[in-house]
Amino acid sequence: MDTLFRLISPQSSSRHQQSSSSYELSRNSSSSRSTSEPVVHQINYQQYYLHQQQHQDQEQFNYQEECGTNHHLYMDEDISSSSSKHFHRPPSTTASTTTPTPTPLFDPAELSLPHDLNLDFSSPSSSSVGAGAAAGGGRWASQLLVECARAVAGRDSQRVQQLMWMLNELSSPYGDTEQKVAACFLQGLFARLTSSGPRTLRTLAAACDRNCSFDSTRRTALRFQELSPWCSFGHVAANGAILEAFLEPVASPPQRLHILDLSNTFCTQWPTLLEALATRSADDTPHLAITTVACSASPSPAMQRIMKEIGQRMEKFARLMGVPFRFNVVHHAGDLSELDLDTLDLREGGEAALAVNCMNTLHGISPANRRRDAFIAAIRRQQPRIVTVVEEDADLIGGEGGGEEEGEAFVKGFRESLRFFTAYLESLEESFPRTSNERLALERAAGRAVVDLVACPAAESTERRETAAGWSRRMRVAGFAPAAFSEDVVDDVKALLRRYREGWAMRAAAEEAEDAGVFLEWKEQAVVWASAWKP
Repeated sequence: MDTLFRLISPQSSSRHQQSSSSYELSRNSSSSRSTSEPVVHQINYQQYYLHQQQHQDQEQFNYQEECGTNHHLYMDEDISSSSSKHFHRPPSTTASTTTPTPTPLFDPAELSLPHDLNLDFSSPSSSSVGAGAAAGGGRWASQLLVECARAVAGRDSQRVQQLMWMLNELSSPYGDTEQKVAACFLQGLFARLTSSGPRTLRTLAAACDRNCSFDSTRRTALRFQELSPWCSFGHVAANGAILEAFLEPVASPPQRLHILDLSNTFCTQWPTLLEALATRSADDTPHLAITTVACSASPSPAMQRIMKEIGQRMEKFARLMGVPFRFNVVHHAGDLSELDLDTLDLREGGEAALAVNCMNTLHGISPANRRRDAFIAAIRRQQPRIVTVVEEDADLIGGEGGGEEEGEAFVKGFRESLRFFTAYLESLEESFPRTSNERLALERAAGRAVVDLVACPAAESTERRETAAGWSRRMRVAGFAPAAFSEDVVDDVKALLRRYREGWAMRAAAEEAEDAGVFLEWKEQAVVWASAWKP
């Protein structure tokens, strides 16, 4: 376990069993209807509306009580994450001692499910996550959301209104995975329909920055790595490749090492590398310099405070390990492709061996105007000894035009976003205790990513992930060749995964495949890709 931020061991909260809402379905039939006409399933909205609202209110109260907090830390983001604020009528001003029955905005008869939808509200099986999730197996959120995305792309306002009302009633940011998925993507669809995606994203980011601190960042990073291999999988693979590349010339290993760290994991990757260097030899421990780039959409005082604290702790840890060490932070506002690498003096006058570590950050570069290819080419010009690339594996690069006329591209990208974030949220659900502020922070971050993907122009997006094959093509075009992970590194990764619950596995890329490296799989679905490259 990374030791950089570990001051105290986070306490594990007991897992609470979540109660699920019951959904009453009634089948309406008419004597005048032909037997060949499909029967329409209709939800009893008058009864369900009151039941679901009371259930969500009680659920939120229980969550706050069990966490021991009123959620002020992250709930400021709720201005657009809770879709109920977009659709619910204001409460009646009439005083009453009993809870009045809310009046729906629409006639329940107009909100019957279309005959082409046959929703399954049963519990999804553990194996149904993936490409087939939207076809059934309890995946009602995927079914409704995909239909709503099609209606948005087809400009079918009546169907959009109908489906969004239904999603609003069924979703909850405090419910099970299906309800959370519905809440995240409903927020994105609403922002797209109101053309408020960039504004919503800025508001959510500002609320996060306002409540961000070193302690909250430390707790979230440590808890995430303790309960899920989502980040530590790439850390172990990349560290092994970097260390082997630095120590490759055994006869005369370099005495000065420099790592350009392009990551979003707040340097939790490096304590284990420092330990490995310290145990190599007490007499010839090389000097290590790390230059980490902290990217943000705009200058962030919170990020500057966090990185200053991280730098101080990194230097203290290196002294304890006996490793000569220097730590630099470069704060960069804007697109990463605009960063001039030549000004960073990464080779230190040609004396240092250089490694470039790209940990889940390359997708933050806008895909417009071949910026990603240009930045990878800029990395190649620095003549690194090794480049490690770790990215989440999802095909979210399509539909770069961002126009409403590109309906098919939007629906395709929406489906892939839905597949990926459903797997992500489900892994959090099964890894974290139900009452966890750290999980809540990660879910909020996922919600912001969904708004970026669904409601913001592709040219301005920072969440357009690519598949392993796509990144591999870019690396080869820039002049890199894949460097296979050694058996020792693969064994270390497998040993890491054995520390976590069942469902996680590692898969190596096929030799004849275009991609390279290894994949982290959640229930047989690839979610994270790690690779190493040499000029």
